[in-house]
Amino acid sequence: MRTKLKNNETVAIIIRPHWFTLVLPSVIAVIGLAIGIAIGTYGPGYGYFLTLIPLGYLGYKVIERNNNLWAVTNLRVIDEYGVISLNSKESPLDKINNVTYEQSIWGRMFGYGNVQIQTAAEVGSTVYYQVERPKELKDTITQMQEEYKRSQIMSQAQELAKAISHTANKPSQSDVAAEIEKLFELKQRGILTEEEFMERKRKLLS
Repeated sequence: MRTKLKNNETVAIIIRPHWFTLVLPSVIAVIGLAIGIAIGTYGPGYGYFLTLIPLGYLGYKVIERNNNLWAVTNLRVIDEYGVISLNSKESPLDKINNVTYEQSIWGRMFGYGNVQIQTAAEVGSTVYYQVERPKELKDTITQMQEEYKRSQIMSQAQELAKAISHTANKPSQSDVAAEIEKLFELKQRGILTEEEFMERKRKLLS
């Protein structure tokens, strides 16, 4: 991966296009090699040099696949591609509204599919085609979103707790953060609704 990570940013998973994307380039390369060999054998001797064209084409497609990747970090989803020049797009985790994936019959057999990310940005929806392990990519994005939300809540709780920790007879910063974390875990398990969580959090901080 060529994109520089931010401070405290870690990579959870890196996914590339499935090897199936090299099938067609391989077929074209084999046909080109056969034509080049035939020309070199039954025609001008320089016909053998024509075999370099399909070999170069296949090599380019292999490098292109290796440089085309999707990386999920604890802050964003990075879409990186390009051979000569680097092209990179990113979707912050807090801007992603929904992640889905689909697999055809062939996709289920060989392990590839399409992953769609819907964001709140102007781009709206982005589709990653012929992704290897699409379910794992989708699940990782969802997991990182939950961890990101949790870290944001904990950060906010610690800041608020720090602000009130100097007030007499108030719980300490660590106590408030711990209580909010417990409430968040109850919400994640479905015991508390979002409204109940926010209300108890407000009461705890007030």
